[in-house]
Amino acid sequence: MKIIEKFVQVCNYLQDPYKVSWFQQICGVETASLRGDQDEHEQHLCNGINRFIEKGKQEEEDGPIVRHRPSIKSDIAKSLSSKNNLPNGVINVCDHMKSCAGDSGSDLRKSTADNHSFGSETLGKGPEQSDGLTVDEKMKPLRRNSLTEEDGQAFSIKCKTLYFLFTLGTELGNELFYISFFPFWIWNVDAYVARRIILIWVWVMYLGQCTKDILRWPRPPSPPVVKVEVFYNSEYSMPSTHAMSGTAIPISLLLLTYGRWQYPFIYGLLLALCWCSLVCLSRIYMGMHTVLDVIVGVLYAVLILIVFHPALDFIDNFNLTYRYAPLIIISLHLSMGLFSFTLDTWSTSRGDTAQILGSGAGIACASHVNYRFGFMPDPTPDMLPFIPPSITLGLLAKSLLKFCIGVVIVVLTRAVMKKITIPLACKILHIPSDDLRKARQRMEVELPYRYITYGTVGFSSLFLVPRVLYALNLS
Repeated sequence: MKIIEKFVQVCNYLQDPYKVSWFQQICGVETASLRGDQDEHEQHLCNGINRFIEKGKQEEEDGPIVRHRPSIKSDIAKSLSSKNNLPNGVINVCDHMKSCAGDSGSDLRKSTADNHSFGSETLGKGPEQSDGLTVDEKMKPLRRNSLTEEDGQAFSIKCKTLYFLFTLGTELGNELFYISFFPFWIWNVDAYVARRIILIWVWVMYLGQCTKDILRWPRPPSPPVVKVEVFYNSEYSMPSTHAMSGTAIPISLLLLTYGRWQYPFIYGLLLALCWCSLVCLSRIYMGMHTVLDVIVGVLYAVLILIVFHPALDFIDNFNLTYRYAPLIIISLHLSMGLFSFTLDTWSTSRGDTAQILGSGAGIACASHVNYRFGFMPDPTPDMLPFIPPSITLGLLAKSLLKFCIGVVIVVLTRAVMKKITIPLACKILHIPSDDLRKARQRMEVELPYRYITYGTVGFSSLFLVPRVLYALNLS
């Protein structure tokens, strides 16, 4: 019993948002608040963002009112019922944040809360200020919230190097990276490795997103946390899918390439560790996750790898050789999408899940077609291991040319399919299409749009683009 209590205490300690705030402060991230009248300023009630009330002495007596993040000890059913049919990540304001953890770290909480309260002076001692604002350090999140269109709270950065480093780290788990990294490996490095990593990536992301929508834990509240990123702020927090993909992809890359390619194991291990660490720390720096979210994400990804990596040969061979594999692949991924759409109301999480499943289905079907027609055959064992070629200007130019041609084809495919699928779904289902953003929030439109569009993109990446490159003598 004492072991369980100790475990709960450790989890609650790692879940404390003030640990996130402390990490942000030592990295030079601070709130850039304006002095003056804040009574009219009211934040959107989104996941991880709270209302602030400054009327008379209320704040002096009670402190800023923030939302309580569920502790490990709380009843899950109570956590779910508190949602009151609000959209994904929109949760009512409740208890003061100090109830999140025990008495330990109270001094840090007090100082952090004082620094982050609205109407206070800008944190730290920066350059000369105007109206209480550090003008030359003021920044906003790069992208608006995908659900509410809020642009986020202003903040200041003392260390630009860490800001750009962790921005790079968080981009390693975003769509732009996926749509660049996987195709580059297919067209320029090793299609065999790429399609197997995509298999793992699909399962890791799908299970991670579904777990988020089942647990429904909110993002770390602000204050005390500074929201350096708000794009995914309306999603739930536990586990961190960035940490999951940032763990699964580099480890899978190491497991699949070592022995197939000649390189020192220590180099691959160091790359995997640096990759994983950068992505995980970036999510805390951005104010999107607590330490507990990130740790659980890493362990969850490792567990999925332990289960699925030994089955990769069977799954890949089934996709390639079984006659009815495309039909089963499409049906399975579509069923998984329908299940995930029933877990919660519309959010970026639900749309991303359909997008991931569509991409995975397209890649798997393209693998089957390539095998049937004898395109892109896998090398025989006597050809292994591969020796990495010398990096020359000619090799870089050819790789860049192949990548650019492929990206043009993929982007055009995506644009055409998007132009076709959304209006067509609206017309078939008799849904008004004058507001496409609102129409896409309906499952009947969002699922076929994401699934068909990105399924076609995945198929084009592994089948159409290599055929074009072969015709241009660039293969």
